[in-house]
Amino acid sequence: MPRTIHLALHPYGVGGPGQHGLWKDPSVAKNASIDINYYIKQAQAAEHALFDALFIVDSQFINSTYPAHYLNRLEPLTLLSAVATHTRHIGLVGTASSTYNSPFNLARRFASLDHISGGRAGWNVVTSFDTGTSRNYGLDEHLDYTTRYGRALEFVQVARGLWDSYEDDAFPADVERGVFLDPAKLHELNHDGEHFKIAGPLNLSRSPQGQPVIFQAGVSEEGRDLAAQVAEGIYAPGGSLQQAQDYYADIKKRTASYGRDPEHIKIFIHGGPVVAATDEAAQRREREIFEEDNDFKGNLALLGRSFGAYDFSAHDLDAPFPDVAHLAEKGGRTGAAKLIERAKAEKLTLRQVAESVSEFRRSPFVGAPTTVADTIEKWFDAGTFDGINLAFRNNADLELFVDGVVPILQKRGLFRTEYAADTLRGNLGLPVPANRNTREPSLADH
Repeated sequence: MPRTIHLALHPYGVGGPGQHGLWKDPSVAKNASIDINYYIKQAQAAEHALFDALFIVDSQFINSTYPAHYLNRLEPLTLLSAVATHTRHIGLVGTASSTYNSPFNLARRFASLDHISGGRAGWNVVTSFDTGTSRNYGLDEHLDYTTRYGRALEFVQVARGLWDSYEDDAFPADVERGVFLDPAKLHELNHDGEHFKIAGPLNLSRSPQGQPVIFQAGVSEEGRDLAAQVAEGIYAPGGSLQQAQDYYADIKKRTASYGRDPEHIKIFIHGGPVVAATDEAAQRREREIFEEDNDFKGNLALLGRSFGAYDFSAHDLDAPFPDVAHLAEKGGRTGAAKLIERAKAEKLTLRQVAESVSEFRRSPFVGAPTTVADTIEKWFDAGTFDGINLAFRNNADLELFVDGVVPILQKRGLFRTEYAADTLRGNLGLPVPANRNTREPSLADH
C-alpha cells in the first residue's frame, strides 16, 4: 500500500513563537486563545478536511515577554475534552510535562480523554523547556537533562502499565450471576523504579484504541533516544530539506535499533504554508507576514527562552554574542548550542542573532496551490516526513490550504479521501498495543 501524507492542525490563537503581530490581525479575535468555540471551529474545519489530529501545545511558565498566546491560554486536556464532544474522527493531541506531573494522575486524565473521544487521544510528552517552571512547583532549580529524560522514559512506561490495568473483558456485568467485575482480570502495577513508586491499578479501562498515542518532540541526543524508544509520533524541527532528511533518517534508524518497526513512528515536521492565487501573491504575502512579525524586542525575548528566559536586553546589542552557554544546560540546550556555534563561526553580534530569529521560522511551502502541493510532494518523496503539523495565521489561510492544496494532494493519491478509522491509531496506521496482562489475545490486538 503506497504511503500517504498525514496532516495535523496546530492552532496558535493570538500568536505563538515569532508571531508577534498576529494578535493585531482584525480577523483574529483578541480572546481566541481562551475561547473554546475558536478551538471547536478549528477542529471541525480540520476534520472536514480529513486531517489526522488537532495538536495543542503548552508550557507552565511565563513572564511578560512571552508570546501573546502563551500569556493567556486554556489547559490542553480540559480544552480537548470539550472539543471531543463536537468532533467524531479527528485525533486530539495534548502536551503535558513528564517533569511536572505524577504518572497516575496524568495517565487517568489521558485515559479519560481517550474514552470521551472514543479512542482519539494522544499525549505529546515533554520534559519542560522553560527552566522557570520549577519555581511554580516548589523547586529551586529545573532538573538536569539526564534526570528529566530518565524520568520521562520511566513515566511513559508507568503510564502504559496503568493503562493496561484491566483486561479487555474484565467487566462481564452479568446480572444473573451478580458479577460486574471479574477480579482476576484487574491487575496492580506495583512499579518501584528510580523515579516513581506506584501501586495501581488505574480505575479506568482501555479505550477502543487500547492506549493513547504517544508523541514526543526533541532534537537533543536524549530527546531522540526517548522518541526512538517510546514515541509513536514525533513533532520534528524541520529546517532545510537536507536537515529534515537527516533527522528523519536518524530517528527511523534509532527506532529500528530498539527493535521497533520504523513504520510505527510517524514524523511530523512543522509547516506554516502561505497559499495565494499565484506564486507572486503568496511571496508578497509572506513578506508582509515577515514585516508584521518582525518585532525586534519580541525576537530578543524569544531568543532568551532558549537560555532560561534570560533577559538579553542588559547586554550591548552590537557587541559579540555573549557567553551564556551555561544558562541553557537545563533548558533548550540543543537549540541554544546551535545558536552559539553559529554566532561564533560567523562572528555575529547579539543584534544580528536576534534579528535572525524570524528567518528560521520561514516556511518552504509558499506559492499557488499547485506550487505548494509540488513542494510538499517533493519533500515527502525525499524522505523528510510522514506528516506535516500545520499552523495558519487565521481561518482564511486555513481555508486557502484546505480548498486549494488538499484536493491536489488527494488527486495525486497523496492524501486520504475519507477517514480509514474512528480512532487516531487507525488513521495513523498504528497498531493497537497488546494488553500486557491479557492471557489470550483479544480481537483488539489484531
